[in-house]
Amino acid sequence: MSLNIMILIIAAVFIGALMRTMFGFGEAIVSMPLLALLPISLNTSVSLIGLAGLTVAALTVASGWRHIERPILIRLAITTVVGIPIGLLMLRFTPANVITTGLGIFLIVYGCYSILKKKLLKGLDRPLLNAGGWVLPFGFASGALGSAYNFNGVPVVIYGTLRRWNPERFRGTLQAHFLISGVLVVSGHALGGLWTKDLLTLYAFSIPAILLAIIIGRYFNKKIPAGKFENSLFIIIIALGILLLFPHGRY
Repeated sequence: MSLNIMILIIAAVFIGALMRTMFGFGEAIVSMPLLALLPISLNTSVSLIGLAGLTVAALTVASGWRHIERPILIRLAITTVVGIPIGLLMLRFTPANVITTGLGIFLIVYGCYSILKKKLLKGLDRPLLNAGGWVLPFGFASGALGSAYNFNGVPVVIYGTLRRWNPERFRGTLQAHFLISGVLVVSGHALGGLWTKDLLTLYAFSIPAILLAIIIGRYFNKKIPAGKFENSLFIIIIALGILLLFPHGRY
């Protein structure tokens, strides 16, 4: 692997970790499409972002621990375990171009949802999905999407939005879920044979970039309202999703 490619990979990890620290989620949504455009295997990309996400979660979860909705977190963790093997099967047996196309469609749908959600939920004060059973499909989807694409946070973001969590509960529960599901997903990747020497080398070189992203992200999170950046972030997500719909030679 050339030095230029390695720098681009580390840059993609840095951008994802920065988004995660600033907004509470989003590292895989940003980093995975960027890595998909580089000559790196899908398995390595998924495993690398899984390790990076777990690192960020481990270093940021402590600050929001007291705001966690623990019963929901427990149900999420249990159903996440059920969904992880499904995602690993998808990753192992589904052609890379199919996964990449699915990823592109998912990004477009999610980006459009995120931009429109304020209008869709405008004037709605009461929470939706009050019944405890609703958390189960979201946890299952988190496990499946987490092990396949590292999108373990997206279903929980949607669930928290529909539950109308306040910002503290939203961030606290989300970061705790990232830590728990991150351990499960990374363990699944290791046990599933996705770890390689190249992966561990890339992760080792990415650690300084991840730490720098956390420092910068925390600074901007305190100084600049995240809401001003959200629409721009989701527009970028949609653009990356559209880009992934075009065929790439390495597939």
